[in-house]
Amino acid sequence: MILVTGGAGFIGANFVLEWLSASSEAVLNVDKLTYAGNLSTLHPLQHNQNHVFVRADICDRAAIDALLARHRPRAIVHFAAESHVDRSIDAPAEFVQTNVVGTFTLLEAALAYWRSLADAEQGAFRFLHVSTDEVFGSLGPDDAPFSETTPYAPNSPYSATKAASDHLVRSYHHTYALPTVTTHCSNNYGPYQFPEKLIPLVVMSAMAGKPLPLYGDGLNIRDWLYVSDHCAAIREVLARGRVGETYNVGGWNEKTNLEVVQSVCDWLDRLNPKAAGSYRDQIAFVTDRPGHDRRYAIDARKLERELGWKPAETFETGIEKTVRWFLNNQTWVGDVISGAYRTACISTTRTDDGA
Repeated sequence: MILVTGGAGFIGANFVLEWLSASSEAVLNVDKLTYAGNLSTLHPLQHNQNHVFVRADICDRAAIDALLARHRPRAIVHFAAESHVDRSIDAPAEFVQTNVVGTFTLLEAALAYWRSLADAEQGAFRFLHVSTDEVFGSLGPDDAPFSETTPYAPNSPYSATKAASDHLVRSYHHTYALPTVTTHCSNNYGPYQFPEKLIPLVVMSAMAGKPLPLYGDGLNIRDWLYVSDHCAAIREVLARGRVGETYNVGGWNEKTNLEVVQSVCDWLDRLNPKAAGSYRDQIAFVTDRPGHDRRYAIDARKLERELGWKPAETFETGIEKTVRWFLNNQTWVGDVISGAYRTACISTTRTDDGA
């Protein structure tokens, strides 16, 4: 069994769904179910006895200790985090609590558990920490992409708390020999993404006839990574990544936010045309957010060189799949908009009631 934190969130849930579709190894899925946790996403697993869901907070040391002792996972894959930059500007304390205190608590529990294992189990155990390229700060237009050795320069409360969690993970390997690995990903997109993020927000706003807000001049650049490619990279790193190392995961798809929004509009024009005009007509430029990083770009050559991973999707293929998914899953979308997803349950999924 592996333990996945944040497995009801966007990336974590995609990882759990893909893991269980291809593996007979069970997943202990631990999620606090904040606003971004959506049990409806896990509906396909309702009859899968290899999916064990537990609602728990990674800051709750006693709960994590009990789960580790009971289920004895061979690895922890740590997705759980507050991740929305705008929210971090408005409410940074929540980000410190989850991203810093939560990761520290999980590391303390993992270290105690790892020390209790037999030598062979200790050697096989992994703590995989999923982080972000935002810890590296902002790039100029001609700067080389972020590498694994790029100095940290976080510019938002979100990225600062993720940087702090990265440093804690690194320290637990170097100080206590805990077998950790860290990944830094670029902007993810794809099915089940919460609509506070750019691409699903544009799809849903466009369909509702609302303005499509773009910060500043819309020319901020991000490297876009289809979520299924990210999940595949994490599986490779978990299986064969070198202990104590970091790996950058990128899509090799640098796009301005304006290009991304225009691409979404163009696919909506093809798949669900308006009676008149284009969805591009709804694009509206709004005041930029404070400290908005200008450009991110990931150099993922280390991951390709050492583990043979590279993304299967181009931005063009990934964005088409994403727009089609949101158009074809209006029940999921509607439940998110109405808030009904907060009352969803997976009562037929195996749950742990003893922790």
